[in-house]
Formats: sequence, structure tokens, C-alpha cells
Amino acid sequence: MNYKDYYKVMGVEKDATAKDIKTAYRKLARKYHPDISKELNAEEKFKEVGEAYEVLKDPEKRKVYDQYSHDWTMHQQADYSAQSKRNARDTGHADYQFSPDFFESLFGVPPSRKQAYAGADYSSSLNISLEDAYKGVVKNIHLPAVHGHGKAQALRVKIPAGVKSGQQIRLSGQGAPSVNNGPKGDLYITIHIDKHPLFDVKGNDIYVTLPLAPWEAALGATVMVPTLGGNVDLKIPPGSQGGQTMRLKNRGLSGSAAGDQFVLLKIVIPPANTDAAKALYEKMAADMPFNPREKMGA
Repeated sequence: MNYKDYYKVMGVEKDATAKDIKTAYRKLARKYHPDISKELNAEEKFKEVGEAYEVLKDPEKRKVYDQYSHDWTMHQQADYSAQSKRNARDTGHADYQFSPDFFESLFGVPPSRKQAYAGADYSSSLNISLEDAYKGVVKNIHLPAVHGHGKAQALRVKIPAGVKSGQQIRLSGQGAPSVNNGPKGDLYITIHIDKHPLFDVKGNDIYVTLPLAPWEAALGATVMVPTLGGNVDLKIPPGSQGGQTMRLKNRGLSGSAAGDQFVLLKIVIPPANTDAAKALYEKMAADMPFNPREKMGA
């Protein structure tokens, strides 16, 4: 019997992690799934990948497989002709890489009764507003038939409050069907949050720039500030400066720790576009001698 290198089948190194193996399986399953693949011998490749994954994903099976592969030179000298005949008689297939007795002794089930493989996973993306990310929302999405297979379908997707851009939502059983009566694959939807005209997002925190008139900053004021949860009143202390940041606690996105909203103060100078406005600025210059560059030595 011939040795089948499951690591080579999966395209991973022998020290690959469980995550590496799972990622490789998903990629290859999508590539070779008979319902969507245009590769030659796709079904054969798909089954081969599934067989390799069933062994390598299970720590105990993988341990036995690794131990057996180290001793392959010794084992391959054995005479398997009688076993091959029994394979053909019992299962109708004479070319199993492992005999039924050997496979069953290692993994508890012969090749003819191996676990069915799940269908390939599908992936899609969905754009939502920042307001929807803040509150959570249910969206209807339409999935087209893939390469002419299956039917287009409509799905309702629940987007949880506090979702982040780039986060994936998994819909179990909404992927490709299996070719050997296994479970369907899953659908992974990547969320993209549209850019907002007022707010920026960093992690769970929200940032907004708040324009102030000079007298509001100098004298202090209570002004209205927009947040994703609605407008709130913010008290501006007297003598506030442009570039100063104020914090609204727990006004950011939800999560394991709720985010805050940070308000950047920006002082906006009224234009001197009338005679009265010019006269007022001239009076301020005369009555309030002030050099903003004093600390620069200018």
C-alpha cells in the first residue's frame, strides 16, 4: 500500500497549527467543491482534502497518523495483496491507501463508513451605517446562485449592536451542500461600516469635532453635541482652547467594555465681512491687547 501524505494534500507543514489546518481546508474545499469548481477531478480532490482534514483536525487521529508515518518504511514492506482482495470484496474498492482493518484500528471506522464531509463555506459582504452598528439591525440580503448551481435566496441577517468593520457573522448551514450527504457549509458575511459625515471610529470609541464661537470658548457655554444615541448637552468650561478634547462617557459603541465619545473643540472665527464686524474686531484689538505668540518669543 502507498503512503498518502495528508500534510501535502492540505498544503501545510507538519508543524501546522489547528487553525492553519482549518484555514487550509476551507480554502481547498471552496476550490474543489464540485458544485462550484471548474478544476479537473474536482470531486476526487474534494474527497481527498476531506479525508486529510478528518484525520489532521482531530488531535488523537493526527498523533497516531504522525506516529505511523514515521514507521512507514517498515510497514510498506508488508504484503497487502490478501488485504487488497478483501478490500475489493467488502467495499468494491481495491485501492484504499489504508486497509479497512488498519483504518478502523486507528480511527474507529473503515473508509467505507467514514464521516461525511461538510460542504464548502461561502463568503459575502454587507455594508451598514454607523447608526446601525451602534443600535444593531436586521438586514435582508439576497444571495445569487453560484456558478449556475442552486437557487438565489433571500436571508434575514441579525447584526448585533457594537459590530465592528471587518467583523464576520456566521450563518450556519447556508453554504454549499455536501457531495456525500454531509452537512451544508456555512456562510460568512464580512461587515463593512460606511464612513460617517460627522463621526470617526477607533475601536469602541467615537470621535467628533465640535465647532465653537470664540465667546463660547472664552466665557463658557452649554452647547448641544450630536451622539449616535441622540443629542446631549455638553458644558464648555470658560477659557477652553481649540484642540482641547472632552469625553462623554459610555457614548461610544457597545462591547465587552463600552466605548466613549471624544469631542474635539474647534474654535471658528466669525468673518469680518461687514463694517460693523470690522469695527468690533478693531475695538477688541484695542481693548484686549493679546499676543498669542508670546510663548514663542515672537
